[in-house]
Amino acid sequence: MRRSMLFMPGNSAGMLLNADALGADSIILDLEDAVSPAEKDSARILVRNALKYLNYSNCEIIIRINSIDTEFWKSDLQEIIPLRPHMIMPPKINSAKDVQIVADYIKEIEEKHNIDNSTYIIPLIETALGVENAFEIAKSSDRVKAIFLGAEDLTADLRCKRTKKGDEIFYSRGRLVTAARAANIDVYDTPFTDVEDEEGLREDALFAKSLGFTGKAAISPRHLITINEVFSPTIEEIEYAREVMDIIKVAEEQGKGAISLHGKMIDAPIVTRARQTLEMAEQLGGVFNE
Repeated sequence: MRRSMLFMPGNSAGMLLNADALGADSIILDLEDAVSPAEKDSARILVRNALKYLNYSNCEIIIRINSIDTEFWKSDLQEIIPLRPHMIMPPKINSAKDVQIVADYIKEIEEKHNIDNSTYIIPLIETALGVENAFEIAKSSDRVKAIFLGAEDLTADLRCKRTKKGDEIFYSRGRLVTAARAANIDVYDTPFTDVEDEEGLREDALFAKSLGFTGKAAISPRHLITINEVFSPTIEEIEYAREVMDIIKVAEEQGKGAISLHGKMIDAPIVTRARQTLEMAEQLGGVFNE
């Protein structure tokens, strides 16, 4: 389960120490934008040692490497892949070919270290070309388990202003969601960058969820509670899902091909959503299992 993803700079030893205690489902240790060129080597070693010596048992670990048009990305992978992170996030992915370049180099390192294919890829799509190629990127490799929208660089590429309302990325959001669902993978929304605006964050997260995003990234731990809440099923949704599964069971026992609940026909998409809701509720545990 990956509702929330928290970016953390890879050159901050103090933040790396407490990374898994902040409430994020996934932590993105950043070797790219958060790290100046002069600190790339030291950040890479710091992240490598964090993976080697710290026990990040409470969350998934994703490493954002430098883009393939820099001199740093191969060194990033050489140091990180032997430590078996859950996922690698290559930024500024424009095409399926870009993903394959990263995937091939990961495979080369894994073979060198006798590692089974275990590291997945979550391409960061943050250019106009990447948005237009979203489906090809989503289908480019078996390692790709999700795609991720990066709005800050995207709006710079689009030559428009990044706003809280987000009208300027509406098309890109829809394009990525459609591409991801067509490829049967997950899709994650860009961070909301105003740390102080809790109401704005909630509205933005709810809107992203309504479009079909699986979860949302954050740049501040303060945003995690809201994001986790928005992307978790509500009690009402879980109760309805249970009703759906119960009535489907009754329909099967009675040999009925169609059945209604609260005046609405229950079809295959409704059953699929109910099953997904209950699966997430089971993962969350606690009150949802009562």
